[in-house]
Order: sequence, then structure tokens, then C-alpha cells
Amino acid sequence: MPHWLLKSEPDVFGYPDLERVGREPWNGVRNYQARNFLRQMAEGDLCLFYHSRSKTPGVAGVARITRAAHTDDLQFDPASAYFDPKSDPSQPRWSMVEVEAVRAFPAVLTLEAIRALPEWADSPLTRKGSRLSVLPVTPEQFGAALAAAGLALIN
Repeated sequence: MPHWLLKSEPDVFGYPDLERVGREPWNGVRNYQARNFLRQMAEGDLCLFYHSRSKTPGVAGVARITRAAHTDDLQFDPASAYFDPKSDPSQPRWSMVEVEAVRAFPAVLTLEAIRALPEWADSPLTRKGSRLSVLPVTPEQFGAALAAAGLALIN
């Protein structure tokens, strides 16, 4: 089963928000590479939920894909910040998935702590300048993040 990392700014929508609502569309992604990763996701895939652009960036919990990639309707809404006037409804440019909360980390696993894990040495997350909001994660990276947070593997 593939694993993923999804980034969100916690002051916009953080892991506690996902726990509160239970299930949420992961929409508004407007980067082609990140969109292509969304399109590879399948129902049941697990994701590390990463808080970015925060005082303490890092992984806050685990989420699960509950609906595979489908059309992100915000691209057609002129009132949305994610409106794309060039997107054609017959061939939409942008996709979204839906996610649900699985388990919060006891504390945010900081980017500094992630960088110290050997399994994460080659990850785009640990490289300077990486800004993608959706990234693939190896099973080893996923397991190392859970272990560093003191959690058992999640299926």
C-alpha cells in the first residue's frame, strides 16, 4: 500500500480540524506534480498529516484516503480562491481526494526530528526548498515516523 504526506497550514486547516470534522476533501492543490500524486492515491492509502508554515512544522497525525482522486469542483467556482478560468469541465485540470483522521501523534514530530531519521535522508521533505503539498512516502519512512512518535504501525 502506498503512503503519502499531505501538507496543510494548521491555522487554515490542521489535524485537530480533521479530527473534529471526521472526513474532508483535500482540494485546492494547484501544482501539477502534487496533482499527479493525488491521482495515484487509492482508497485506504495512509498519509502523514504535516503542519507546514507553523512555528513548529512537522507531522501531527495519520490520515486515510476515503475517496480516490476525482474532480476538484473549486476550479469551476469563480468565487473560490482556487478558481481556474482555463480549466475545462469536459477535461478538468485539477483533482482532489477525501481524507479522514486516523490517529493524532502525541506531539508534533518536528521537521528537525524527521531530518534526524536516516530513512528520511533522501526525501524531498528534508531538502531545502521543497514546497510540494503532496509527497509520496516510502513504507520505511512511514514506519520510522510512527516509531519516532512512539506509535505502533497502523494498517
